[in-house]
Amino acid sequence: MPTRTALIYSHEFDQFSYGESHPFKAQRFRLAFELMHSYGLTTLPGALVCEPGAVNDDELLTFHDAGYLQRMREFSCSSQPRADFLYGLGDSENPVFPGFYDWACLGTGGTLEAARLVSEEGYRAAFNLAGGYHHAHKAKASGFSYLNDAVIAINRLLSMGKRVVYLDIDAHHGDGVQDAYYDTDSVLVISMHESGHYFFPGTGRELELGEGRGYGFSVNIPLIAHTDDPLYMKAFDEVVFPLIAAYDPDVIFTQIGADTFRTDPLTRLEITTHSYGYIIKKINALKIPWIAVGGGGYDLINTARAWTIVWGTMNNSKLPAKLPDSFIRLISTLGYPNRMLLDAMHWADEVDRHLALCAVEKSIATIRRHVFPIIIGGNHS
Repeated sequence: MPTRTALIYSHEFDQFSYGESHPFKAQRFRLAFELMHSYGLTTLPGALVCEPGAVNDDELLTFHDAGYLQRMREFSCSSQPRADFLYGLGDSENPVFPGFYDWACLGTGGTLEAARLVSEEGYRAAFNLAGGYHHAHKAKASGFSYLNDAVIAINRLLSMGKRVVYLDIDAHHGDGVQDAYYDTDSVLVISMHESGHYFFPGTGRELELGEGRGYGFSVNIPLIAHTDDPLYMKAFDEVVFPLIAAYDPDVIFTQIGADTFRTDPLTRLEITTHSYGYIIKKINALKIPWIAVGGGGYDLINTARAWTIVWGTMNNSKLPAKLPDSFIRLISTLGYPNRMLLDAMHWADEVDRHLALCAVEKSIATIRRHVFPIIIGGNHS
């Protein structure tokens, strides 16, 4: 049977708004899809482009609190401004706007559909652009995230007896996902992110290792400002890749936020499409059934470029380094000067890079000391 892949996309993805001044812009989904289309990636043989599926209360309740869901539904239908800070609703990060619950369910339904296609229909890889809301907690919205689609989808995979690696390469620590599986060894949770010492959500230190049966199954690689392409690849090659191989999952679930890029307005890492694409290719080479969700990315063109690389890699398509002329014409009308899909490898300034190298090596040493004996040494069920 030929390899099958799936892209979950809906024109409804960009029909919602967090507000004019909010950094999360839903238009990035349309731009990413337009770039994929310009490269001919939306009509590939064996590649399905499909709408999100529906999500029901039973699935949401595998993680979220019933009272929280009810408050979301109530506020989503209200024509008046509403807030409940106990549930994290209505502040500047997680605004309440008409239909925001439907918006959250749309993305979650997309991730569940990706999981279904991979786990039940035999698809090798599935990518939901409008997923990756890794900050949502059991009963609290946080960090632009209302429903934790990753946890809900992973819970479905666990109910089927699947072993799962969750890999998060968003610039922000995946705290909601880590919390969900902190005391279990059924999911290996790995997060490469900007250090929480000075950055939201303030978590994700190397010694956040899990509890009880979960000890050693939460793996964090905090990266300080100015971590560049070579250091990012070093952390992946020396920690992430061997851990995935040793854990030998049935499914790899990746949150592939593009806010690590050096021109992202909210972050201070110095990643480009060079190291991002390198990591995506390494994941693809594992040939493990693969679910990907979008996540962060606040420079819209960077996000479109990154996710096009992901979809192209999933389909083993070699893409030209230059953006298609049709896409250049489109973004030029929007004021974007970008011309290239692929970046040359970027090195940070010498002083900054030395500090970032010391931090990466400290993280690698800590993980090798505390985690490798458990995962690679085989001391787990």
